[in-house]
Amino acid sequence: MLGWPVYVTPQVDQLRHADAVFVLGGSGDAAYTLGLEYALQGYTADVVFSNPNGAEAIWLTDLCSHQRYRFTVSCVEPNPRTTRGEARALERLATAKGWHSVIVLTDAPHITRARYIIQRCFHGDLMMRESETELSPLEWARSFIYQTAGFVRAAVQSGC
Repeated sequence: MLGWPVYVTPQVDQLRHADAVFVLGGSGDAAYTLGLEYALQGYTADVVFSNPNGAEAIWLTDLCSHQRYRFTVSCVEPNPRTTRGEARALERLATAKGWHSVIVLTDAPHITRARYIIQRCFHGDLMMRESETELSPLEWARSFIYQTAGFVRAAVQSGC
């Protein structure tokens, strides 16, 4: 299958200390949990959750508004509510906070496309990591189509 190395077994980067962990929206709860685990393990002191659903994601809004950890947890609402919007939000935060390295978490089918888009905006040390992905065969097929269309859309867009 042509998309296997892109969507099922994408390139992930070795985990090392970073200025922040940035969790992309739509990755499922496992990515949010993994972002917190990385901070608890000492990989970063700053965790940012993308929240494309805004106030509708009550649990995420609550998590970001009540600091419960020894590290910072915050949320951003990307504009637009796409990977491109998330990449722009990441770049703005990196510039404002002086970040030079970021761990980005998303699910396996999204890693390669997310890397392609984020590297257009963020020029620091980017570590793409996979959160747990449990998809049915139908969901894998849907992801293949969705991610491929997203690649086409990203290829025709210029800049960040």
